[in-house]
Amino acid sequence: MTLGDALTGLKVLDFSQIGAGPTIGMLLGDMGAEVIKIESPGGDLGRQIGPPWLDGESVVALSFNRNKRGLCLDLKKPKAVALIHRLVRSADILIESFRPGVMGRLGVGWPVLSTLNPRLIWCAVTAYGQDGPWADRPGVDGVVQALSGLMSQIGVDGAEPCKVQVPAVDMTTGFLGTVAVLGALQGRARTGQGQYLDVSMYNAALMLQQTGIASYLASGQLPRRIGSAAPYAAPNEAYRTADGWIMLAAYQAPRWRALCSLLGLGERIESDPRFRDTDSRVRNRAELRGLIEAKLAAKPTGEWLPILEAHDIMCSPVADYQWVTESEQFRHAGAAVSMKLGSGAEFRAPGFLLGDRNTQARVRHAPPSIGEHSREILEGEGLAAEEIAHLIACGAVIDNSALARATEGDT
Repeated sequence: MTLGDALTGLKVLDFSQIGAGPTIGMLLGDMGAEVIKIESPGGDLGRQIGPPWLDGESVVALSFNRNKRGLCLDLKKPKAVALIHRLVRSADILIESFRPGVMGRLGVGWPVLSTLNPRLIWCAVTAYGQDGPWADRPGVDGVVQALSGLMSQIGVDGAEPCKVQVPAVDMTTGFLGTVAVLGALQGRARTGQGQYLDVSMYNAALMLQQTGIASYLASGQLPRRIGSAAPYAAPNEAYRTADGWIMLAAYQAPRWRALCSLLGLGERIESDPRFRDTDSRVRNRAELRGLIEAKLAAKPTGEWLPILEAHDIMCSPVADYQWVTESEQFRHAGAAVSMKLGSGAEFRAPGFLLGDRNTQARVRHAPPSIGEHSREILEGEGLAAEEIAHLIACGAVIDNSALARATEGDT
């Protein structure tokens, strides 16, 4: 068995939207779980985020939703609610990312569904948690980056606020939420009981900043924004070269001595108390930077890399996505997986890069369109053709072909 088969046999109902919750469902699907993405007729809000678009689909939404099948329900219809009550009896995990209380008002809250299935593991993803002073606030990745302090750490002093351009809080919440679900599965294996997991983006953002917040609590000093540098070590930042930038990490003693020797700074540095140890170098980072950059300016980045690597000094070009995706390591990792969407378009994105090569390369389902598998899923649940037809006719269930006909009728 590979990591990609580890959760085979588990069923996940994924009601979540945009980034954090869908990431949990995607990772569980990558590890073999059957994941049913349940959307309203309007679809996951993440489908509205763009550009870029691929055949009219949001690339952002596609990025969070592989290895799922799509079921479209209108939970304002009693028959759709009854269908969820039926589906949940054989489910193992439910993921949702509505504001607190929304699922309950729809008739599919934790008290009801956990009674129908006491083994159910419920993962509720919100911006700020199920209770507390901010529980009712809406939040998205950028807002939580700002409110959690993360944004205050990015960029350089005096410049406008910056955020991590990838949705770092969404992804971190998704990763940590997956850890919580796996822990709950292990607990259920011992006790036979499911549990309710309160997973908040804010808490995940705090956990992401473990060293930064711990350093503030220990020192009482607010950190400055220092660009590419590390607040706890020097030299450990990006430096200018003759044609661009190079990232160096040479703060451990052997590497520090090797760097000084290579740059012809050995005697000068050794006799200068500003640079005698890591603490001193961090305090005098600006002066150290000037000395190092004056030497690095003599050669382009491509010439410095082999010289530094030959002396075991950790270094890298500051790579853009073109460089990354064309690199030997990216190809060796098999990082980009290819999926064919229902429209026929090819979608490429980083895959599940854990476990062995077979696990990493396997995509069982491309990201679904809204309700793409509604009929297939209900047939698999044992519903008769007549019952499925009735659910579609009354609007409780929307399948892909019905949605396509509705769209054509609107044009």
